[in-house]
Amino acid sequence: MTLRTEKQDSILVVTLDRPERRNAVDAATAAALASAFREFDRDPSLSVGILTGAGGHFCGGADLKAIAEGELRAVGPEGDGPMGPTRMRLTKPVIAAIEGYAVAGGLELALWCDLRVASEEAILGVFCRRFGVPLVDLGTVRLPQIVGLGRAMDLILTGRPVKAQEAWTMGLVNRVAPEGQALRAALELARELAALPQTCMRNDRLSMLESLELDSRGSMENEARRGQETLASGETSAGAARFRGGEGRHGR
Repeated sequence: MTLRTEKQDSILVVTLDRPERRNAVDAATAAALASAFREFDRDPSLSVGILTGAGGHFCGGADLKAIAEGELRAVGPEGDGPMGPTRMRLTKPVIAAIEGYAVAGGLELALWCDLRVASEEAILGVFCRRFGVPLVDLGTVRLPQIVGLGRAMDLILTGRPVKAQEAWTMGLVNRVAPEGQALRAALELARELAALPQTCMRNDRLSMLESLELDSRGSMENEARRGQETLASGETSAGAARFRGGEGRHGR
């Protein structure tokens, strides 16, 4: 098995398990990743996903040894991404828990996640620059959206390593945890998200993601549509009633 999944209440932890290759993704692993997250999105008992890696590393990218040995990997506008789920838009959030290296296609997997928690010893970067391997899992799209064009251009052109503290400073990661504690910190964050009203959170999340593909008028109309869905669910009126009853006052 190159992939492990574990349910912890309403959280699904997906672990890349190829430590002998720094969790590099071959074709079979890419297919398993896509399948695992499709099942996660369909499962009503699950609210938040976590993607992490075994053996002290997140993911070293595509398995270049497998490619050198002749493994074929489809690269085109249709179907799953070469790394698996990178072209999927889920209805629920996913958190990357990063130890060690998250580089090349591994960085693209982390960018696909909604939030990134990195240990203070983590290294991120477009290391595939050194070998002429292109970013084809939306790295050239998502990285500038997250850190801005200038920083993304620096990272993509140079392929230089980025340590966790710099990654946090530029907004590439959202939290920095002590070494060895990235998964624990990601689980804490996931539990916080899972405890929130889910319909509203998911619709606001989707509105943000969908707005990236719309003009200003379309974004406004889409936000209103998503908001109406939340209001129609009854979640807002239930929350207002809890507030009226005293919940949430004084920071509670």
